[in-house]
Amino acid sequence: MADVPPPSHELLPGDPGSPVILHVPHSAREIPAQVRSGIVPQGAELERELDHITDAHTAEIAEAAARAAGVVPWRFVNRLSRLVVDPERFPDEREEMLAVGMGAVYTRTTHRKVLRPDGFDPEPLVERYFRPYARAMTEAVADRLAATGRAVIIDVHSYPSAPLPYELHGDGPRPEVCLGTDSFHTPPELLAAAREAFAPCGRTGLDSPFAGTYVPLEFYGKRAEVSALMVEIRRDTYMTEPGGPAGPGLRRLAASLAALVDAVSG
Repeated sequence: MADVPPPSHELLPGDPGSPVILHVPHSAREIPAQVRSGIVPQGAELERELDHITDAHTAEIAEAAARAAGVVPWRFVNRLSRLVVDPERFPDEREEMLAVGMGAVYTRTTHRKVLRPDGFDPEPLVERYFRPYARAMTEAVADRLAATGRAVIIDVHSYPSAPLPYELHGDGPRPEVCLGTDSFHTPPELLAAAREAFAPCGRTGLDSPFAGTYVPLEFYGKRAEVSALMVEIRRDTYMTEPGGPAGPGLRRLAASLAALVDAVSG
């Protein structure tokens, strides 16, 4: 019997009364065979790129936080690598990462080398993976709004301790925890709760080296009941870089994320 490919994303239910969605978009390494065939690096070279680009163990951090939280949050987890599509990019010219070949479908690697050949048509991947993901996340947020009157999206990411060549803003501070914000969707009380929750993990910084947060376009800039925060965790605080195992720091970060979930769930 042929292997059945894993779903490209998964919504893991939480408490019916929880407004919180832990969004984990970049934790997976899985690339379907038909997508892998269109990628230039192969073998060990591709595995090394996955080491650099994957937010390793962030799904485990979110899972441990969900178990520890007083009110279990919902989790929306990408089961495919961001080298398939990056669900957090704008799918058009609004995306600033197009400047380094990293729009919704990447054409360059973390080191600005060729990932997909010139002239590659991204639309089939956008149609097959990006748009269904966006629809599913939109539905998940709408469901929390209907159930609780609000939705709180907490994006769970990680980033390397040293900047990689693809980073557009890699010359700024690299604190243990970077909090990415949006002027419309990140209220002061959400940011304050995050600073307090992650204080045991070291320094918390704001929008450096990565800024912004993820809100489905249907709600973006329109629905203040949808609040959002990006949590970027520096990888050396919980794992061996670039793609190695997790260490004891994972438990501390999960406990802090659980504390943030509890702070914004009531």
